[in-house]
Amino acid sequence: MNRRVTVVTAVHGPSARFLPEAYASLCAQRLPDGWEWRWVVQEDGTSDEVRPHVPDDARVSFRQGRRGGPGVARTIALARAEGPYVKVLDADDQLTPGALARDLAVLEAHPTVGWTTCRVLDLLPDGSTAGFPGDPDDGPIERGTVLDHWKRNDFLAPVHPASLCVRRELLTALGGWMALPASEDTGLLLALDAVSRGWFSAETGLLYRKWEGQVTGRAAHLDPAERTARTAVAEARARALAAFGWTYPPAGAAATTSTP
Repeated sequence: MNRRVTVVTAVHGPSARFLPEAYASLCAQRLPDGWEWRWVVQEDGTSDEVRPHVPDDARVSFRQGRRGGPGVARTIALARAEGPYVKVLDADDQLTPGALARDLAVLEAHPTVGWTTCRVLDLLPDGSTAGFPGDPDDGPIERGTVLDHWKRNDFLAPVHPASLCVRRELLTALGGWMALPASEDTGLLLALDAVSRGWFSAETGLLYRKWEGQVTGRAAHLDPAERTARTAVAEARARALAAFGWTYPPAGAAATTSTP
């Protein structure tokens, strides 16, 4: 039986029209022998706008639920996740060829690495792409590195949480995505960074769409009071996790694994 990586996508009405492009980027993935993907699409709400854009493919499952934001949608979607790894793919984004294979190669080869991220390019409305400076070096990211950079750089993480691929058991242990109105993915990234080593792939693995209707472009996302509250909660959680001393993999297991 093939091993599976579950790709989790939260979607709402305005972003549903981009699902076919996200699906095409999934279909273009070439996985190692013995691996296959499953796409778990969860609507944040119960509208009639999303289902028409969901591909008719046995590898794709679609559900709806009460509105709670993208973090809630992704977390409830974990009930349908199978296999050892979960890959994030926002409804309006696209994977580049080889992205999933690179994630799997790292996580299979390095048991002490709990999660991976990659270089991300902005996908602009005219179809062009744009990068930005400041990516870390290709390779492992030690615990605490993300939080330190985020704190020193006005709450800007050194890697993009929309490109996460994570061990499913670790994601579940941390409770999935944070129950925040925004930055729920950054909150998860900081929690992962607090308890486990990560990995950054310098090869572009995600096209992050910029468009007029995206949630992060709305005025509410930039509200100073809410932003202060979001960052405070995310930081407090990460620091508490680090202080408790629990790490992934557990100390006994780590002693039997190799270090990249």
